[in-house]
Amino acid sequence: MTHQRKARSMIVLPDARLRQMSQSITTFDQNLVEQFTDIETAMRAGPGGVGIAAPQLGDNRRMVVVDCTVARHPCRNHGLLHLVNPEIIEHSDDEILGREGCLSVPDWVGMVSRARIIYLKYQDMQGETHEMETSGFEARVIQHEVDHLDGVLFIDRVVSTHDLVRRMG
Repeated sequence: MTHQRKARSMIVLPDARLRQMSQSITTFDQNLVEQFTDIETAMRAGPGGVGIAAPQLGDNRRMVVVDCTVARHPCRNHGLLHLVNPEIIEHSDDEILGREGCLSVPDWVGMVSRARIIYLKYQDMQGETHEMETSGFEARVIQHEVDHLDGVLFIDRVVSTHDLVRRMG
């Protein structure tokens, strides 16, 4: 008999935990792998979720899952990513304006300017350090999720409060 995991509950604004700085991960074990499974399950249970950070589930650790292959308009990307302690180490000066939403700020979308290209340093679930370059939609999603780790929400970055609109339906 296969045990199917139940998605953990998403915390939503105004929950103060969304504004906390996340803690670095130093232990790489089976528990970390299981936590990533829980985070990914929660992301896939949400409407249109292509990325999620552990703080959105009340877990104050620097963990992110990104999978742009499930986006409405899939893009060239690195596939399913499990990022531990991700850090944007460099980014392009040119920015792209795009519409963002968030599972923790349901029913709202806004226009946010993000770097077109980012260079990311992160660890995998075994603790190995990697660096990668990404651009476009995947770069936007990663920047959005890394912001969550620092207690920043997309609504803090909208170009104008006039660009924050309630999503219909």
